Amino acid sequence: MSQKMLLTLCFSFIIITSSTLSGQSIDAALRAKAQQLAERYIITDGHVDLPYRLRIQNFRPTKEYLGIPISTKDGDFDYERSKKGGLDAPFMSIYIPASYQTEGGAKELADSLIDMVSAITVAHPDKFMLANSPADVRVAFEAGKIALPMGMENGAPIGDDLSNVAYFRKRGIDYITLTHSKDNLICDSSYDTTRTWNGLSPFGREVVAEMNRVGIMVDISHVSDSTFWQVMELSQAPCIASHSSARKFTPGFERNMNDDMIKALARKGGVIQINFGSTFLDGKVAAQRDSLRALLQDILAEKDLSFRDDAAEPIIEKFQQEHPALFADVNTVADHIDHVVALSGVDYVAFGSDFDGVGDSLPTGLKDVSMYPNLIMELLRRGYQEDEIAKICYSNVFRVWRQVALVAEFQQ
Repeated sequence: MSQKMLLTLCFSFIIITSSTLSGQSIDAALRAKAQQLAERYIITDGHVDLPYRLRIQNFRPTKEYLGIPISTKDGDFDYERSKKGGLDAPFMSIYIPASYQTEGGAKELADSLIDMVSAITVAHPDKFMLANSPADVRVAFEAGKIALPMGMENGAPIGDDLSNVAYFRKRGIDYITLTHSKDNLICDSSYDTTRTWNGLSPFGREVVAEMNRVGIMVDISHVSDSTFWQVMELSQAPCIASHSSARKFTPGFERNMNDDMIKALARKGGVIQINFGSTFLDGKVAAQRDSLRALLQDILAEKDLSFRDDAAEPIIEKFQQEHPALFADVNTVADHIDHVVALSGVDYVAFGSDFDGVGDSLPTGLKDVSMYPNLIMELLRRGYQEDEIAKICYSNVFRVWRQVALVAEFQQ
């Protein structure tokens, strides 16, 4: 090898190594900055399904039992992982399955889940605190505690009694998702093709007005498109989508919001809180998962089994090992945020993970509540400024929360 060729190779090696080290240094600096911002700023999350998960596990939040929600490998949320990720104000989902609309007991279930959240704060007063306003969240943050505001997912517990809206406000409910997977007495669901009301029911219109009056945020996640547009016309206060993403990336998926809806929500001063579930983020992932589920269902049917049968468990486990599911990643979540910002600006987007509510479909890099810094790091990489990240982390949600309270004050 000639001396000239040797020198060329040496210089090339130096340049490549220097570039790699430079990239590593940039990543390390971004990661450190992201962790710093996660600790400096309040982080809100519009939707965490911890209460219903704990109910399924027959949880008793006593001081003697510290495993959940303090430290556990189960689920997506606990105290230690929240502190690691900088999560300060996860809205606890008071989730009411649609079956309670026909079988009864919706109000009783809601009360029991609210009692559970309250009991967690009583059992662990040094770690958790109930919150019904941005001011409460800030008090908790300054005390080093995790604030637990609550949102009721499905308005079914209201029943046909309008006074229950004020009742649940007094019980600490800060938002109500008008329906869930089926049409209810309030409105139509995005998942239900029945279209019982073609939007809001007459009673549902009263419910929205009453939510404005008592200061409960109207959540349009899960509702049909017709319901959404009628809420935009009717509500006197800005609204939220507590855990929805952009339909642009999941064509035909009505559960997400299309561009016109995102812009309309913003014009009213509201905020879309991006859902982290892979099927909410990427239509290709959703299609692949649907295909695998159908294949597994056929395998079980051949053996006269259902997904819930004990005998199906080893078959399901083997199938999952042989057919690993696709996942979105933290970049995809940032893509959704970018899209909302491009449509409406940075003032109208936030986090609404749906942790503990979307099963195993969480994206790579955002598998539990310890990983918000990964998303903040990606936003920094894309050029978001610190004040913009603060808006996404908490101040956009705080603005809507305060405005809803002001609208209620003027109506008292």
